[in-house]
Amino acid sequence: MSKIRVLLKNLGPGLLFASMAIGTSHLVLSTKAGAQYGWIMIIPIVLANVLKYPFFEFGIRYTSVTDQSLIQGYLNMGRKYLWIYALVTVVSTFTILAALYVVTAGLLMNLFGITEVGEGFVALCLFIFIGSLLIIGKYRFLENSLKAVISILFVALLITTVMVIHKGTVPGSETYQRPEIFNEVGVLFLISLVGWMPTAVEASGWVSLWSMENQKGMKEKPTLKEALQEFNVGYIMTAILAVFFLIIGWMTLYGTGTELSGKAAVFADQVVNLFTTHIGNWAYFLIAVAAFATMFSTCMTAHDAVSRVSLDVLQKLFPKRPVFRHKNSFAITVILMAVINWIVIAGFGANMGDLVALATFVSFVMAPLIGWMNLKTVMGKDVPVAQRPKRGLRFLTYLGMIFLLVFALYYCWMLIR
Repeated sequence: MSKIRVLLKNLGPGLLFASMAIGTSHLVLSTKAGAQYGWIMIIPIVLANVLKYPFFEFGIRYTSVTDQSLIQGYLNMGRKYLWIYALVTVVSTFTILAALYVVTAGLLMNLFGITEVGEGFVALCLFIFIGSLLIIGKYRFLENSLKAVISILFVALLITTVMVIHKGTVPGSETYQRPEIFNEVGVLFLISLVGWMPTAVEASGWVSLWSMENQKGMKEKPTLKEALQEFNVGYIMTAILAVFFLIIGWMTLYGTGTELSGKAAVFADQVVNLFTTHIGNWAYFLIAVAAFATMFSTCMTAHDAVSRVSLDVLQKLFPKRPVFRHKNSFAITVILMAVINWIVIAGFGANMGDLVALATFVSFVMAPLIGWMNLKTVMGKDVPVAQRPKRGLRFLTYLGMIFLLVFALYYCWMLIR
């Protein structure tokens, strides 16, 4: 079997990682970065993708070598490490899905011109539909359905990026004075961009669980090299798409003074118009569908991941509770996640910004610690010496931890000063 056929056969965790990551961090933050600050923002985007790579790679490495989840690795080191990860998971449970579904609801309302009902009702319909797909189709449906979506999205964004580069920047952008990056507003945006690019560090546990699910349906387990190659394809695609979104925002909005709205439906219309300005109005519907598909696939993968990781943590924290090992436990968890996050949307819609800020704070503060936990796990006794990270990757890991620690400390200092 050729290398390409082996790679295609093993496609799974890397593909899901790409689908999950290209949601708000790309569509929202990368586009805003280019629109507000121009090309200079490519530096933090590239740095974040490079320096955070080891943390996610370790999720694939540990599972491929040990046939256990990274979360099991935390428990093997000591119960306190699992509790740390559980804390981050709890905060994510009450915020991430709610934020993603609100943006996706806005895109859907924009696509079909829905004005009679609010975002909360549309989000509820999406929760029901996506939850049903995950319960009925399970992991294989999720994996197979995303292969076409990601491929089409990558081609569409590549074409769009080439077209906006060919057309050039908007008139007056050459003399436009970009906003100050290193003031309070600029630094907070920079921290959000770096923190969520390509995604939060705790998602390394999600990737690990997807890797376990991917192996279940295979006659022959992929080698460590094959598993890492597959993940690297998804990770590189994620980084490239982030640059594409940055370029589109830079070429289309930088220097125009346009501010992207914080309201989901308005933002959705702005983003779609941002694309069609350079392609033509004929492409409005196609681009709207592509943008919606981007966020829809992100909701699917994130909903699956949050449900899967929450259940796995509960099973390990309370091993004697049979309710967490029931044959329908995953379906129940999917429904529970939908209910909890819809209540958050309905009850705290006006304060969603505060809830997301809480999730951001916990994720940023815990990121260096979780990064260190991941390194400690793959360097532990569970992983044979020959399959542990090489010196270069370990060095990159320490750089990444320092990088995240500096941002976390500065973020905390800005909040308390």
